[in-house]
Amino acid sequence: MMPRVLAAVAAFFLILPVSLGAQAADSSAGADSSGVKAPQWARDLRRAEIVAFGTFPFTLFLATFSMDIYRSSQHDWDGRYAPWPFKPAGAINMSTDEYLLSIGFAAAGSVLLSLTDYLIVLGKRRNYEKAMKNLPQGTPIITRKPWPAEEADDPPAEGAPILHEGP
Repeated sequence: MMPRVLAAVAAFFLILPVSLGAQAADSSAGADSSGVKAPQWARDLRRAEIVAFGTFPFTLFLATFSMDIYRSSQHDWDGRYAPWPFKPAGAINMSTDEYLLSIGFAAAGSVLLSLTDYLIVLGKRRNYEKAMKNLPQGTPIITRKPWPAEEADDPPAEGAPILHEGP
């Protein structure tokens, strides 16, 4: 039962990036190299994937450490079952099933953190949209953009500040 679940989770995470057609895109703009903006659900799914893979090493460490503590407590705190930083020479290692269980808990924790991140971002997005709808008619909306990089030989853009070097 456990190997099937682990294989399904691994297949999901291995096939997901391929099925989405991972592209080298500017993540801040949400557009691919042709300038076409991806749909919101695709950007949300990509963010969830990044958060899940990014948190996996941390959840794996926590899961294996927790499994070590659980094993130690089940064996009357025997020193041979001590958690990782306190393991003596000749400690008894985890079985394959215990390792797989730790990996499963880590994967579940990563997906849970990814879902939590999605819900937080969704809430912020809805609050922003609600605030935009509640603005009085005719209120100007100002969007800030970074200052464009200019070549040294080009004249300054219209309205751009002129910087002087020296006295």
